[in-house]
Amino acid sequence: MKSVWKLKGMLFFFHSSMTIMISYLPVYFQFLGLSGSEIGLLLAVGPAAAIIAQPFWGYMSDRWKTVKRILLLCLSSALAIGFIVFQINEFILLLPLLYLFFSFMSPAGGLGDSLAQKVSVQRKVSFGSIRMWGSLGFASASLIGGYILSAIGIVHIYYVFAFFLVIALVFTYMAPDSEPSKKPVKLINAFRLLKDKRLLIFFVLILSISLTHRMNDSFLGLYIVELGGDESIIGIAWFIGVFTEATVFAFSVYLFRKFHPLTYITIAAAIYVLRWSFMSVVPDANYVLIVQVLHGLAFATFYLNAFQFVSKLVPEELESTGHLLFISVFFGVSGVIGSILGGMIINTFDVRSLYILMLGISLIGLLSSLIYRYFYIQREKKQAIASN
Repeated sequence: MKSVWKLKGMLFFFHSSMTIMISYLPVYFQFLGLSGSEIGLLLAVGPAAAIIAQPFWGYMSDRWKTVKRILLLCLSSALAIGFIVFQINEFILLLPLLYLFFSFMSPAGGLGDSLAQKVSVQRKVSFGSIRMWGSLGFASASLIGGYILSAIGIVHIYYVFAFFLVIALVFTYMAPDSEPSKKPVKLINAFRLLKDKRLLIFFVLILSISLTHRMNDSFLGLYIVELGGDESIIGIAWFIGVFTEATVFAFSVYLFRKFHPLTYITIAAAIYVLRWSFMSVVPDANYVLIVQVLHGLAFATFYLNAFQFVSKLVPEELESTGHLLFISVFFGVSGVIGSILGGMIINTFDVRSLYILMLGISLIGLLSSLIYRYFYIQREKKQAIASN
């Protein structure tokens, strides 16, 4: 169990470092004097890099039979490249450097979750009980980071980020690696995943839900500023949302054992609809703090069940590849579309208008999840009858 604690420590401090990127990077770009459309493009670079990098590093971890070593490579590379990124303030130079940075930083989150899921199965512990430490790290750093950056200035964002990432590297070095599958991994089998209709349709489903989630990730800070808040309010907002998320992860072993994972995914989609409804009408930044409770309920319910559902859809030897493909869609594809579209909406209208659009998209996601759940469960029933 001690080795599992090292894994929890890795997730805690890695997600602490990710907090700084997700919560404050838009504010940092605004400090540099970049326009809304430029910020949108820069925020899209990370997800664009993730689309290729996440499945690639997921496949390499399956191929080389190690998640831990790939994770060490990604974290150390992100630390080094990040130092260069935050010395640059010209938009045209930031584009390629950010792409390179996120080619290593983005896959690290998925690899960490994949490692946690595999170790949880092998050690017979709850995946949620391990993953919750990532959420606690995110919540803690969002609160502390907000006050630190308010005190020292957003210009010093890299040093706060690097502090957390270095500690994450130490824990990763000490953490256990997963027990590799004995089955050989071939590139042709990885490509066959892209022909699996159940998997592809599921990815289309989650795109309609994750798109709104990623838009909020990118522009929540700007919305709070537009409503009259500052960096400390941004930090508190993320803390409330992610602390709720961690609580759901912690009790997931009790919460998500009664119904089918697709049922919980549908419930999460409904919560997203409710969340964006409230966000589109909040009068000031203080009300955002109340609505943030719904973040944890929606994201933790959706992510945990979707992550484990993907494990059922892919072969054991390609589990990390499947996980990283899922995360590539959730954080990558939706992040690119969300950042660019969000930047355009903000330039033309305002951030509140963006949340109205997100409400409409989430309604499509809710309807899609209901349809997918119906047909998938009907298929399971037919297969059960045929087997009997």
